[in-house]
Amino acid sequence: MSKLNIVILAAGLGKRMHSALPKVLHPLAGRPLLAHVLDTAHALSPQGICVVYGHGGAAVPEAIKDKTLTWVQQVPQLGTGHALMQALPHLDEEGVTLVLYGDVPLTSGETLQRLISTASESAFALLTVDMADPAGYGRIVRNEKGEIAAIVEEKDASEAQRQIQEVNTGIMVIPSRHLHGWLHKLENNNVQKEYYLTDIVAMAVKDGIKVEAARPDHPWETTGVNSKTHLAELERTYQNEYAKKLLEQGVTLADPFRIDIRGQLSCGKDVIIDINCIFEGHVQLDEGVKVGAHTVLKDVKVAARSVIAPFSLIESSEIGKDCRIGPYARIRPGTRLDDDVHIGNFVEVKNSAIASGSKANHLSYIGDAVIGRSVNIGAGTITCNYDGANKHQTIIEDNVFVGSDTQLVAPVTVTQGSTIGAGSTITRDTPPETLTLSRTRQMSVGGWKRPVKKPKGADEA
Repeated sequence: MSKLNIVILAAGLGKRMHSALPKVLHPLAGRPLLAHVLDTAHALSPQGICVVYGHGGAAVPEAIKDKTLTWVQQVPQLGTGHALMQALPHLDEEGVTLVLYGDVPLTSGETLQRLISTASESAFALLTVDMADPAGYGRIVRNEKGEIAAIVEEKDASEAQRQIQEVNTGIMVIPSRHLHGWLHKLENNNVQKEYYLTDIVAMAVKDGIKVEAARPDHPWETTGVNSKTHLAELERTYQNEYAKKLLEQGVTLADPFRIDIRGQLSCGKDVIIDINCIFEGHVQLDEGVKVGAHTVLKDVKVAARSVIAPFSLIESSEIGKDCRIGPYARIRPGTRLDDDVHIGNFVEVKNSAIASGSKANHLSYIGDAVIGRSVNIGAGTITCNYDGANKHQTIIEDNVFVGSDTQLVAPVTVTQGSTIGAGSTITRDTPPETLTLSRTRQMSVGGWKRPVKKPKGADEA
């Protein structure tokens, strides 16, 4: 295989986005458009990847943390040909150069491999599509033999040329040894007064270089983002395609049109996902996991047969087998639940380890805690882990029963077998196998009357 250079053109302003954010940094499936293009580019194992940026300045390379890239700024922006010219000093003169676009995020690696195999050091390859409505696209002009002769931009096309439905996607593979000569022959004698990269196609034909065409598997692979409408349409395309893959793997989706994957979701057998769930980062759902409606999982591993009830939020945590979580539960980063743990409605857990068989079923906060086996956390219990400056740890050993409305003021240890009476504030370590409580004596005050509201105007009288 010839040496492969990749240049990604990412300098566009994106006026129709109506945003201060550079166009290529707008998110699709939770990641910048440019990041999707880079993922595909890296998968092709090129000699190098050069990104040409412009509008937004340093914001683009700062947002993409990738030390393997070569960054080149295009100032001013004078068209696609001028943009590729900026990358010339960083390109190997052997092999071929693949040109991609930072706002065209869904081109598949398979399509690009097919395009690359069509090209060679003596053959030019274009990715083209047929469109029923080709308005706005450069037309592929062929000669009487059906061979590609040129690309004509719509603003410069004749009426007959505008009827052509085969259009240029902009993605092309160019014999690298010709690039320098062709690019420096470009002129801006056109309506836009720009240096069109597409003009080198006619130069290739003139120099006897054959120009071939390849097609994508799906037309949407070549769709670019020029507005928020385009972005929303591609978002749905991405999500629908991901949902199809999950269904083909045997995942049960209550509604494949109401799921959002903003990262990578891997599922075992018999996973069931209800509507309007969001998966961010890397999420792993093992065999038999059920995810209730309106749940958000971010960077989470969920072991077999665990059930997450609706409206739960789980981040950067590990969930064991046969757990029950929610509804309306929040599991924050740093949490690890062993097998058969129950976390109920309106319970928040942060940076804590909870051993198997333990449960906190109602209205509790567990933060910076280590909880043993078979512990019961009563409703309204909180670990008071923050003193206003530092966080402290609460340790609850095996077989502890914590009564409702208890405050455990860290650092504190509740030892094995302890029982904490409801309504207690625990500030010292408890002895094992005992009842510990802290309450004021209950009393009733005779003759006391509840205050009543004064009638209106009583203060003025």
